[in-house]
Formats: sequence, structure tokens, C-alpha cells
Amino acid sequence: MRLAVRGIPTDHFDQLCRGGRDANGQGALLRRAEGQGNPCRHCLQLIADGDDKLVLSYRPFTDLQPYAETGPIFLHARDCQRYEADALPAWFAYLAPALVRGYDANDWILYETGAVVDGRELDAACRDILANEAVAYVHIRSKFNCFQCRVDRAQPL
Repeated sequence: MRLAVRGIPTDHFDQLCRGGRDANGQGALLRRAEGQGNPCRHCLQLIADGDDKLVLSYRPFTDLQPYAETGPIFLHARDCQRYEADALPAWFAYLAPALVRGYDANDWILYETGAVVDGRELDAACRDILANEAVAYVHIRSKFNCFQCRVDRAQPL
């Protein structure tokens, strides 16, 4: 099975960068990145130490419902290219640990799919979860439950 790994949609990224409201109805905060733990959820690359970043609340769901989790994320404060690939970014191997869970077509968590795994096991965990036909997609989150990205089954070539 091929994976489809994508950062948050570019139109949403652009809206947030132009002062649009986050999931809590607030504007993003502009801060300076410190250290290496500042991943942009649009390009899925690490924001360089000392670069400007946006800090905001994000909900990776269109509709409000009981499982529509909201949490903090970082974005580059400058333009960047949306990550769209058939593999996870290499640095995801350093997520220690990471949370993975599958969601159904109604955006509800399928509890039996949830796991806490080492970053090096994320690819296999996503593939195992997506092998379940009831799963529509997978979310990867940090150990702090911060949304990292969504993983889907890639469409056949």
C-alpha cells in the first residue's frame, strides 16, 4: 500500500499567515523558534533555530464533533511548500514516542487503532492501521498530543 502524507492545506496555511483566526478564534502568535523541536505543519520540515514561527491552535477537522481535537501547532512565518509525498519526513523517526490513531469516514476515532510507537515504527504503524477498511485516515501526533500530519491511502496510479 502506498501512503499519501500531506501537511495542512495551503489555503488554510495562507489564511493563518495573513492573520486569519485559529481554532480558538484568535490570531496566531509570532515567536522566534528555539532549538530543533519546532515542526511546521504545512511543509512538515523543522523551523530553523532563530527563525520566526507562528504559534496557534489547530483543529484538523472541518466540523465540530466530540472527536474534533484541538491543540497547539507551529507554522513557518514565511511561505513554504506544502508537504505532499508517499513517505513520512525523515525527522519523524526522532519522534519519541509518537501517537497514531485511525479515524472513520465520520471523523470518529477508532479506539482499537490507537498506539504509542517509536518514531522509527510510524510508517509500519500507519500501514497496519490503514489496512483496516473501516479506517479512512490516520493522524500522527507528538507525545504531547500535538497534531503532526494526516496520512491517507494513496490513490492507485
